[in-house]
Amino acid sequence: MEAYNKNNLSNARKNRKQRNATKQEGIIWHRFLKTYPINFSRQYRVGNYILDFYAPSIKLSIELDGGQHFEDKGIEYDNIRTNYLKSLGITELRFSNLDIDRDLKNVMIYVDFYIREILKIEVPDN
Repeated sequence: MEAYNKNNLSNARKNRKQRNATKQEGIIWHRFLKTYPINFSRQYRVGNYILDFYAPSIKLSIELDGGQHFEDKGIEYDNIRTNYLKSLGITELRFSNLDIDRDLKNVMIYVDFYIREILKIEVPDN
């Protein structure tokens, strides 16, 4: 495991402010996760990582990936991070920024389906 990075606290705080969020993070937060019946937090620290969105009660992380995540270095970093989160029992759902831009409705449907059906969680209707 990597050494704890004390800068993550201030980075997470900065990133939670809307002006520091990516456009896609703002969209999915305001149109879906902010009012979803299961509580999600933005820019949640876990170990040496900052998760875009995290629901602690169901150990679910939602990550939005920009282009750097599809380059060799980004893929390697994401694999290490995903394995670390798995070791803690955290599931990651990953979507590209293009998914949010082009198909937000189906991203929201998939996340809701995953929570309701795969995790077998009772979710009150919005």
